[in-house]
Amino acid sequence: MSVSMRDLDPAFQGAGQKAGIEVWRIENFSPTPIPKSSIGKFFTGDSYIVLKTTALKTGALRHDIHYWLGKDTSQDEAGTAAVKTVELDAALGGRAVQYREVQGHETEKFLSYFKPCIIPQESGVASGFKHVEAEEHITRLFVCRGKHVVTFARSSLTHDDIYILDTKSKIFQFNGSNSSIQERAKALEVVQYIKDTYHDGTCEVATVEDGRLMADADSGEFWGFFGGFAPLPRKTANDEDKTHTSDIKKLFCVEKGQANPVEGDSLKREMLDTSKCYILDCGLEVFVWMGRTTSLDDRKTASGAAEEMIRSSERPKSQMIRIIEGFETVTFRSKFDTWAQVTNTTVSEDGRGRVAALLQRQGVNVRGLMKAAPPKEEIQAFIDCTGNLQVWRVNDQQKILLQAADHSKFYSGDCYVFQYSYPGEEKEEVLIGTWFGKQSVEEERASAVSMASKMVESMKFVPAQARIYEGKEPIQFFVIMQSFIVFKGGIGSGYKKYIAEKEVDDDTYNENGLALFRIQGPGPENMQAIQVDPVASSLSSSYCYILHNDTSVFTWTGNLATSTDQELVERQLDLIKPNLQTRAQKEGSESEQFWELLGGKTEYSSQKLTKEPESDPHLFSCTFTKEILKVTEIYNFTQDDLMTEDIFIVDCHSEIFVWVGQEVVPKNKLQALTIGEKFIEKDSLLEKLSPEAPIYVIMEGGEPSFFTRFFTSWDSSKSAMHGNSFQRKLRIVKNGGTPVAEKPKRRTPASYGGRASVPDKSQQRSRSMSFSPDRVRVRGRSPAFNALAATFESQNARNLSTPPPVVRKLYPRSVTPDSSKLAPKSSAIASRSALFEQQLKTPPQEPSIPKSLKASPKTPESPAPGSNSNGKEEKKENGKEEEKSMSSRIEYLTIQEDAKEGVEDEEDLPAYPYERLKTTSADPVSEIDVTRREAYLSSEEFKEKFGMTKEAFYKLPKWKQNKFKMAVQLF
Repeated sequence: MSVSMRDLDPAFQGAGQKAGIEVWRIENFSPTPIPKSSIGKFFTGDSYIVLKTTALKTGALRHDIHYWLGKDTSQDEAGTAAVKTVELDAALGGRAVQYREVQGHETEKFLSYFKPCIIPQESGVASGFKHVEAEEHITRLFVCRGKHVVTFARSSLTHDDIYILDTKSKIFQFNGSNSSIQERAKALEVVQYIKDTYHDGTCEVATVEDGRLMADADSGEFWGFFGGFAPLPRKTANDEDKTHTSDIKKLFCVEKGQANPVEGDSLKREMLDTSKCYILDCGLEVFVWMGRTTSLDDRKTASGAAEEMIRSSERPKSQMIRIIEGFETVTFRSKFDTWAQVTNTTVSEDGRGRVAALLQRQGVNVRGLMKAAPPKEEIQAFIDCTGNLQVWRVNDQQKILLQAADHSKFYSGDCYVFQYSYPGEEKEEVLIGTWFGKQSVEEERASAVSMASKMVESMKFVPAQARIYEGKEPIQFFVIMQSFIVFKGGIGSGYKKYIAEKEVDDDTYNENGLALFRIQGPGPENMQAIQVDPVASSLSSSYCYILHNDTSVFTWTGNLATSTDQELVERQLDLIKPNLQTRAQKEGSESEQFWELLGGKTEYSSQKLTKEPESDPHLFSCTFTKEILKVTEIYNFTQDDLMTEDIFIVDCHSEIFVWVGQEVVPKNKLQALTIGEKFIEKDSLLEKLSPEAPIYVIMEGGEPSFFTRFFTSWDSSKSAMHGNSFQRKLRIVKNGGTPVAEKPKRRTPASYGGRASVPDKSQQRSRSMSFSPDRVRVRGRSPAFNALAATFESQNARNLSTPPPVVRKLYPRSVTPDSSKLAPKSSAIASRSALFEQQLKTPPQEPSIPKSLKASPKTPESPAPGSNSNGKEEKKENGKEEEKSMSSRIEYLTIQEDAKEGVEDEEDLPAYPYERLKTTSADPVSEIDVTRREAYLSSEEFKEKFGMTKEAFYKLPKWKQNKFKMAVQLF
């Protein structure tokens, strides 16, 4: 589409450059901007253009344009609004979806911009109206139909609708006997709006129930405005209530202003020509499709033809939606029997750029019109990683509890159930989930779901529930597991039966066999090792790998891998193959033995992997009856859209969240996971949802942070209120908009003796078991130091010579553990100190690091009868001072150990040239510790490369050495 400056109205210059709503009113056939203070106010005699700009997670801006026609607007103003909307789209690059809105029949999307409602005022600019505050309040009656609020005649009350009577001193809500709880609750939002807008939030609010007659004073006062009570008539059909079928779909091609039918047995994408405009008449919806190469005049002509089609057929409720080729809506595409997406949207990006360049030459700021780069946001899990984890492996109809050391080691042929308890914002939260391996059998998957569901049900549906498939794990799962490993094959009976029946080879992982692991993850607190087929085609330049057999271990670094990836390889080696010397391989300089283990060198992926940005969430209300799921999208949703009687789904494309209200019947609560699966099958947004996408079931009142993050604000006290949606909102309206509920007290999480406890804030650490204490490493601590330190460190603490991983603490706080469950440290000081001092004087032997010794909890003995309690207090104080002194001593000795390691590491090592020590060297040095290449540099080259002497470098703590080496990246 060619665009010239004369085609663009000056009023639209600079429009759509940032997220928000912009409104223009048609005055003298031209758009006039409306000040922000007046946005949301509409007059029945006017026409308006409304632009909604939304910032997407991809960094781009999405535009939706609506032109609103008041019931008393002139034909000329309505035509001007339609034409100017096309011009505004052209100014924005020709990609916006355009909607025709008629007063009283607005689209759900349009009404969502002005929640809870819009109440048009009489008159308009054409009649010379000037906005003046009314001196006397005018009593008005409104009817609420769905999300539409219409001024109504006083004599037209029925049993089916909800009415709002706005008087000078009180607002009445009349609930028809056939109206639903949800409709009554939504009507109260309109009452609150009227109260705040027209009464400064000070008037009384009363509800009147249909059928109560004169049972209370509010009912008597309400009926007094109608001259007394009278039986309500049955609702009769009128022109406003008539609906037009949308089953019939007719396609027209617009040529020279005429809409000509397009013949065909079915609708196909191929019927649309990029150089033409078309009208698709679906009754209630009339679509105008504009080809990418059509001119601005062609588009205006097609819009006029669609307007005439609606007007001539007397369909005031029909909505017209104009769509540009390449940016078709889901609703439009769903009307076609086949739709092959062949449009190249980059052409529209070029057109958008040309429009921006045109405006820029005119001195207009076009920052918002240019394509924005995706924001570089740090991925957050929104879940605390210091909780307590329990994992069970499913074995037929039973589940087997795993030891803590095996919590993060899964087999692809098995299914697992996990329960994770962690500190939330106000209380302890629980996540119960299932993990299905790719090679697992259906019977064990069903058993796992049944077990997890029973666990949730036994806890009164308080925990969140998750269904997770291998390869589709969400970040929350990885953060919980931290050092996650997936082995091939399985050890459960289900997998064994499967390979026996199918007569296939058992490829279950053997630590002494040939295996290849892909290493991935953003950091030490979230890293994975995935076993893949041990062939060269499994490699990718974007990853690092570990390859081993019974006698050799290789690490392979792709050219596109980062320094973080290389660090993760080192950490995963401690878990996978800790007792063998590794041989580092750099892509492009691999040894023959490496390729021999992989069966020879073949082609593999060398493209840089790009992760899809997180999709913008969509909210749907759900009705599930007789295995049929019906969904309705809720636009611009807030927490108030969640009704306690209903089930809702938040669709994030990569994850599905099923929210279940407290007042949902128990039968439907048990079907929540099935509803999530049905939603994926339905694929309402035509986004090709994966059937293995993670599904979460979230119960009202137990919403975790990784769910509430999709809402602009979240008030947990609303779910603590009693009653249905109507009763809750009525209390809020009558109490000035503040929820009345007793806020639950935050419980202090128990101090677990298992995988993780919640220590004092200053001592919190990741639960990641990054280094195995059994691995033989030259740079490890002395055995005596490990033995003593194990007594004082938390069970999940990392080696003090290695810096703890940086973990984003979402809920930093100080929690005092239960002292009755903690072992008194003073009881171990005397016994360990002597051993520690003796071992420090003894020359180091062959390194053999024992497993951490755990002190069993003991309860301090009670004083004998008649003994002085002061003695007990004195003993406590002495114990505390002794603990503090020993804690400081350990910290000091940790630094000494690190320094000692460095000095020892430096001794008696041969020196080699820097060029031979590089991983890309043509003549690499063999038989060296590849993790400490810098130690083999001569003193001169070391100082040249590092800017300090060897002696100064090795006096640094080990973690500082590692950080320094990662920064300089010499090898």
